[in-house]
Amino acid sequence: MTKAIKLLTALPHHQRERLMTLAREVYFPEDTRIFESGGHADRFWVVRSGAVSLDQRLNEVQRITVAGLGAGDLLGWSWLFPPYEWDFGALAFTPVRAYEFDAATVLKVCEADTALGLSLVRCVAEVLAHRLEMTRGQLMEQYAIRRGFVL
Repeated sequence: MTKAIKLLTALPHHQRERLMTLAREVYFPEDTRIFESGGHADRFWVVRSGAVSLDQRLNEVQRITVAGLGAGDLLGWSWLFPPYEWDFGALAFTPVRAYEFDAATVLKVCEADTALGLSLVRCVAEVLAHRLEMTRGQLMEQYAIRRGFVL
């Protein structure tokens, strides 16, 4: 199983410092919808404090929580891949403080500094791999419960 990584601590010191020059501190009160599935993905965040719920809309009224994020976690990766639309929704489950990054600016810096760009893409890929493994485990657990298997 992959290990959960924190984006800012996974980057080498000099690359982290360069990325942080692009950060802006933001605050989301509890129950604030940070983004909605299908919306334009033009930024990402690293959670400093608080809890964020990632959710998927089941229908017009119901949502299902698919993951929870906390301090140090990357919030948002859809800014990196066409069609640049959020795959999930995100809700501030508690008051949240985060570093916000403008995707266009980060991508421009990464084009100029390809070592930073490669490191950033690798870190995001590791985050995605870990989350995929966690989701797979949850799906297997739900399947086993519904089929009456003992885990």
